[in-house]
Amino acid sequence: METKTYVVKRIDGDYAYLIIPEQPELEEKCVARALLPEDITEGCTLLYEMLQYKIVE
Repeated sequence: METKTYVVKRIDGDYAYLIIPEQPELEEKCVARALLPEDITEGCTLLYEMLQYKIVE
């Protein structure tokens, strides 16, 4: 399974919009906040691995 790094571009209600920093030309990925760590903020970096998101510090 592949690992991806995302950045939270914006949060809109129950959804967060993620981008891949290395490929900003790609469309934003919309993810339900229930699937993300509780303490995410706009601009934080997430690691997607084994069907889970983790905050990278």
